[in-house]
Amino acid sequence: MKKRNLTLIIIAAALMVAAGITAYILSRPTFKQDFHIEDIASVSRIYLTDKENGEVTLTRMEDSTWMVDNTYEANGPVVDLLLETLHTMRIRQQVNKNAIPNAIKDLAAHSIKVEVYQKVPFINWFGGRLKLFTREKLTTTYYVGRETQDMMASFMFRQGDDVPYIIHIPGFRGFLTPRFMTEPMKWRSHRIVDLDVRAIERIELEIPAEEQESFAIQREGNGFAMEMLQRHQRVNGFDTARVAQMLSSFTWLNFDEFASIVPNSFADSCVSGQPRTILRIVDTAGNASELCTYIKYNNPDDLKAMPDPEMYETFDLNRLYSIVNKKDTVLIQYYVFDNILQPASYFLGADKTSFAQ
Repeated sequence: MKKRNLTLIIIAAALMVAAGITAYILSRPTFKQDFHIEDIASVSRIYLTDKENGEVTLTRMEDSTWMVDNTYEANGPVVDLLLETLHTMRIRQQVNKNAIPNAIKDLAAHSIKVEVYQKVPFINWFGGRLKLFTREKLTTTYYVGRETQDMMASFMFRQGDDVPYIIHIPGFRGFLTPRFMTEPMKWRSHRIVDLDVRAIERIELEIPAEEQESFAIQREGNGFAMEMLQRHQRVNGFDTARVAQMLSSFTWLNFDEFASIVPNSFADSCVSGQPRTILRIVDTAGNASELCTYIKYNNPDDLKAMPDPEMYETFDLNRLYSIVNKKDTVLIQYYVFDNILQPASYFLGADKTSFAQ
């Protein structure tokens, strides 16, 4: 009898625990995990704007590359990260009922508006097996707010929803707001040229301070010829291995970063004088690019923190300024351009002299 009563007590306790768990689950707010963009391959355009008048439009072209404001090539990996974010972000939880008014007020004051446009068919029958008359349509509008207190998610509101949500990417440690940038320059590609050797027509390097070292490499049939620019003299016997190494350096040639992050006073003092070099690149299709390079000085404010000012390096030995196509001031690395910004004597068999000196 005692054994039977013990069994009944255990069963009753188990039922009470099960009932409590069920009640807890049922009391939790439920939501459908459809906050993300499922088909990112159909995303054709993304418009981002903030409350400080920052705005940018990213547009997918027919060849699947992206453009910034229909003017500049976009940085592919950065755009891919945004698309991945739109695809993998999930609802972590609904904003607490009592906190909703403050969350909405904060989103109204500080959010980034994100409009996502997709190519959708006008006719979509038989579960997507028949799609006709594709058109671009604004499918989703998000308002991306600030980070949560634990820095692991962001407040977001989707137009059409009743309440804001706390959004995260499962497994990612961090919040998502920084991925929704509204400054066009941050989306732009850092590529200068991307030329296979077979696509190069002419490379010209002018050195204003040493005109006798200025030269050009010109395509001749399946090979290349070297010419000294000062007297337009053809050069015989140049180091073909070094020239080949230089020409191969124009594949995926990128600058380091835009110089807009550098105080204008520093940049202006560096690029106001005569260029250190002028590099001109022409491909076989006739497209031309030009880079004027300038020595970059170290930040003079660093002198204040130097224990021994005499040890202070006047020049930055890692990077220099460059003006690309007479428009953008950027920073480039000597390491990347080491095979390119060499004087003519280097290609004539003389000992290699780094152009950083």
